[in-house]
Amino acid sequence: MKGRFLTAVTATGTALLGASLASPPASKRFYGLTAGVATTWLAGARAAGPVHRGRRDVVGPVLAGAGAFGVFYGCALVSRHIPPLRRAIAGVLDYAHRGSTTSVVVTTLVTGAAEEVFFRGPLYDALGTRRSTAVYVLSTCATRNPALVLASAVMGTVFAWQRGRSGGVQAPVLTHVVWSSLMLAVMPRLFDSPSADVRNEPEPR
Repeated sequence: MKGRFLTAVTATGTALLGASLASPPASKRFYGLTAGVATTWLAGARAAGPVHRGRRDVVGPVLAGAGAFGVFYGCALVSRHIPPLRRAIAGVLDYAHRGSTTSVVVTTLVTGAAEEVFFRGPLYDALGTRRSTAVYVLSTCATRNPALVLASAVMGTVFAWQRGRSGGVQAPVLTHVVWSSLMLAVMPRLFDSPSADVRNEPEPR
């Protein structure tokens, strides 16, 4: 019974995630669907049973999030010169370019924390490290964005390692929040908005 419930929650959250990133940036539909994604993860985790907080370590998870950002920053410097990757990353960052700073930050951090509570909470308890990470990556495939899928594979592994190491969700939540905060603060400066690229193209003669 619990397995079916977790499957239903995962499917619902995944569908909402795909729909949210198919919505126009900064639209009411986007923010509404994104709030639905976070609500689904949190409500599903709560209904599935107790969520373990784990070891109350702050420094380690914060350093892990900062270190992961450093790796992604280095990869971004290369990726922005590879057109397919540049377009994929810029497509995600268009939501940051066109939305208000406060709304984008709140949406990103709340959704990221909610992901950890569900995927590194009851789903991790039910499936273990590898399978819960695989489900996390498959869920991200609903965005149809290769940059997000690649990021989920890398960071999903880091978050699962933090969960196993600490015994609870606090560590992966902190790592996710730190990583996401740094990504939001720096990455938009490296990539132009796709809409800006279109506007800057010469008009056809």
